[in-house]
Amino acid sequence: MKHIPNKSNRRDFLKKTLIAAGSVPVAGAVLSSCAGSATGTGDGHSSGMDDKYRLIPKNTGLPITGTFLDEITYDIPSQNWGYDKWDRDFFAMKKMGINTVILIRAAFARYMTFRSDVLMKHEGTYMYEPAFDLLGMFLDLADKHGMQFYCGIFDTGRYWLAGDAKKEVDINKLFLDELWEKYGHHPSFYGWYLSQEVSRRKGGIVESFAEIGRHAKALSGNKPCLISPYIHGLKTDQVMGGDSATTVERHVKDWTEILSGIKGSVDIMAFQDGQVDYHELKDYLIANRELAEKFDIECWTNVESFDRDMPIRFLPIRWDKLIKKLIHSQEAGMAKAITFEFSHFMSPNSAYQQAGNLYRFYREHFNLTK
Repeated sequence: MKHIPNKSNRRDFLKKTLIAAGSVPVAGAVLSSCAGSATGTGDGHSSGMDDKYRLIPKNTGLPITGTFLDEITYDIPSQNWGYDKWDRDFFAMKKMGINTVILIRAAFARYMTFRSDVLMKHEGTYMYEPAFDLLGMFLDLADKHGMQFYCGIFDTGRYWLAGDAKKEVDINKLFLDELWEKYGHHPSFYGWYLSQEVSRRKGGIVESFAEIGRHAKALSGNKPCLISPYIHGLKTDQVMGGDSATTVERHVKDWTEILSGIKGSVDIMAFQDGQVDYHELKDYLIANRELAEKFDIECWTNVESFDRDMPIRFLPIRWDKLIKKLIHSQEAGMAKAITFEFSHFMSPNSAYQQAGNLYRFYREHFNLTK
């Protein structure tokens, strides 16, 4: 029979057991699962998988060259990183071939990535003042590491969902003016990300995208605008809650209508790829590329690096799922693959140990280990 510690020493027993498993920190040390490697970059460390077991040939699939920056976090816990840790993570991104970073939102609901005088004035005590200028830090790091930065906007989480496009547009025009005045000088400031996310025409989304996109482009000398909608598939919260999943034909019909209304305001679309089943994905990717060609916009894919199939939200995805999605993306002719998102789900510096393992699998597959 296995010895069960008595109550007085149970805490020490558990602590020693978890430390041995690499799950908790020793006093004064960082989480071993955060470290990934001695340098925090994964250099010199293999996945531990011998090539004789490899079934998918190396260098197959579309490489990931962009990632979202998930601050402000919504449904994923913050890792509470400062400049040094974010600098280390940008370095790890570069080692993986990432050249594009996208701030998912500069402000969302009550929260801001910098102290916005516009939002404090117009949204008042509804907003929480941030402790740090995260937006300024991200732009400094993008400048330092030679990356293209797409700046997310303000998703009110209220107005456009209620069908009040005018309020969403009006506050964002003021907010974008402020963003450009404060941060437009950065050489890495390459474009805009319109942060509102939909699967179908909802609320005032068409009007919001059209007006905000036009304003952003006029303000910044026609810098490109990116959107990342999702597919109304079986893994969406709405469908799991009882709504009907879309079909490829319905998806094309819905997005033909939406894209007709935002033509000239949006330059790039990158549909999220995680809401449909794996056997359906390639058909949707091809449909998305054909839609993009019809409306003369660039077609990227947002390859989710977290796993929607687990009962726990959200953990890093299995490698075989990720690489198969990248293969489908290449076969469908996507122009670029970005991910949501590197720092939590693919980074050797992540709080999730599995993310560092995924990073090493990825770098070995694409021969990026030097």
